[in-house]
Amino acid sequence: MRSVGVEEELLLVDPDSGEPVAVSDAALAAADRRAGQHGGDGAKDHRFEGELQQEQVEFATEPVTEMGRLQEEITRCREEAARHAASAGARVVAVATSPLAVEPSLSAGTRYRWLGEQFGVTAQEQLTCGCHVHVSVDSDEEGVAVLDRMRPWLAVLTAMSANSPFWQGQDTGYGSYRSRVWNRWPSAGPVEIFGSADRYHEQVAAMVGTGVLRDEGMVYFDARLSASYPTVEIRVADVCLDASGPVLLAALARALVETSARAWQDGIPPDRVGAGLLRLASWRAGRSGLDGPLLHPGTMRETSAADAVWALYQHVREALVDHGDDVLVREGITRLLEQGNGARAQRRLLEEGDGLAHVVRRCADLTTGG
Repeated sequence: MRSVGVEEELLLVDPDSGEPVAVSDAALAAADRRAGQHGGDGAKDHRFEGELQQEQVEFATEPVTEMGRLQEEITRCREEAARHAASAGARVVAVATSPLAVEPSLSAGTRYRWLGEQFGVTAQEQLTCGCHVHVSVDSDEEGVAVLDRMRPWLAVLTAMSANSPFWQGQDTGYGSYRSRVWNRWPSAGPVEIFGSADRYHEQVAAMVGTGVLRDEGMVYFDARLSASYPTVEIRVADVCLDASGPVLLAALARALVETSARAWQDGIPPDRVGAGLLRLASWRAGRSGLDGPLLHPGTMRETSAADAVWALYQHVREALVDHGDDVLVREGITRLLEQGNGARAQRRLLEEGDGLAHVVRRCADLTTGG
């Protein structure tokens, strides 16, 4: 069975005001101190690392094959991140953009300084928190075949995970405004069909060779071959408010990889839908979340969010059954469509009348199961 791992980016905020605070160095130092207590002098906790801005921290789970184990991993990592943040006088919040106004602080280091100089405001304002799902593949050839065949379905994952309705203190009207901010990067978004691993690597090398990108790590395709692991990395999702959200995404992502790999093995060609239409589907998913129409992955015509989500389920159902994830996903989708995603939860919290600081504080509670 294919293994799955999840990377989550979390916002660091002041416990009272809810405003983002630039304390990632202190939080990571707390993580390393704890690792040192268990592993000797100089030990580091490699699950946690910094990100582009000092107001966020990232963790990565161990690769697992069972979704129950993944739920445990995510819950544990979030709780540990909360402890490390508390050592720095902050809380962690699983929201994909800050509801409150913020002027982010670029992290130190040559790479981040280069990004700031090269991309200006795009880098300076880029305080967004995503959820990346890694699914193992047997080879680069299989991985690229999967990338080519999953393209039309990725926007549905954006809609399901949408958890960023606010930006700089304002309601954007979007479910996932993170996806719009993220796509300011010139290498981000949907791509055309590659056809082979050689063509994929040629394209990546050509992009880096332009000098616009610093290295291969800046190839921000919606889904890509990981440069570090034998995985396909699916990068379209907002970080989810509740810890069960990334588990649902991971189960669907693994089933989508498996379904795409089986189609390749059976000689079924990828859908020829162009990147232009996929960009429209991505925009529609970011705008609507689950509270408006989406583009149906099979027709690229408007349909209800529920129809699009259940179409994804039907597309991957055979793989879900084979993995033992069918009940988990059916129940998860039903609950998500009834209760809503993080964007709906944030707006509901705002309607309680205590302002955006209240939204942030309650989201911090929900991040760790409160």
